[in-house]
Amino acid sequence: MQKIELKNIIPEPLKEILASRKESESISEIWGQDVTFEKGKNYQVYAPSGKGKSTFIHILYGIRTDFSGSVNLEGQDTKSIPSKQWAEIRQKQVSVVFQDLRLFSDLTAQENLQVKLALQEDDQSEKAHQMAEKLGISTLLNKKTELLSYGERQRIAIIRALLQPFDFLLLDEPFSHLDEVNIQKAIHLILEACETRKAGFIMTSLGYNYGIEWQQKLLL
Repeated sequence: MQKIELKNIIPEPLKEILASRKESESISEIWGQDVTFEKGKNYQVYAPSGKGKSTFIHILYGIRTDFSGSVNLEGQDTKSIPSKQWAEIRQKQVSVVFQDLRLFSDLTAQENLQVKLALQEDDQSEKAHQMAEKLGISTLLNKKTELLSYGERQRIAIIRALLQPFDFLLLDEPFSHLDEVNIQKAIHLILEACETRKAGFIMTSLGYNYGIEWQQKLLL
């Protein structure tokens, strides 16, 4: 997948809010606009809390369809993509770290990673352990995720997303509970994975740069 194209998308829950914006207020560079995200480039989509960052990620990932306009993957409208094809896209072309992480709380961190590893053709177990070491959580892999801190869970979710093939990585405020040292470790791992795959990533945030060289920053 070489690009993701947005054509005048406006989420239904935000229609009235967007319509009532005053002329003096900042205009979104995403909602109601035509935007193209290209493979191999890094994008930050930023906004204060409550402006639809998670909704934006969910729309790109195809789990929300309550919007006007269209999202096109390689020219194909996401609303017309059948569920079986979406499953393939999510397994091989688009990976995600949700803001709420969506880990299985009753499974260990290792078991959460194993769910993703089981979908891959090659054995990535050693790679997963190496990533956990780089992020300082290798000793926590046998703990249930419900016993981990939120920052530790965020690092598990990041590793899980990086274990699969992808052309685009979607990150929804992935560093909210990490300190600066662990943020930089996670960023290094993400950039390394994206460079290896020649992939792009789209990250939502409050607007901090995180020391990343962004090809484009867009106000939501």
